[in-house]
Amino acid sequence: MPIFVKIEEGKVDKSTFDQYIPAHHAYVRELIARGHKAKSGYWAVRGGGMMIFEAESMEQAQAIVAEDPLIKNGCVDYQLYEWRLVVE
Repeated sequence: MPIFVKIEEGKVDKSTFDQYIPAHHAYVRELIARGHKAKSGYWAVRGGGMMIFEAESMEQAQAIVAEDPLIKNGCVDYQLYEWRLVVE
């Protein structure tokens, strides 16, 4: 299954952002349970993060990202890429 990367940049204050973290964690756990092999984290320097996951297509990846509570609640701007591994 293709791998996709969502690179995020925060656009709200930390207290606003933090209120959606529990829902984001639940969302990622649900992706894992559905077989998307999701991993999510943030940069050591505050202000953004990344999620890597598998999806059947860019269209499915876009639909998956649209359901992220951080996206739905306007906490981050993001870019979505298909990542093609060269060396594993």
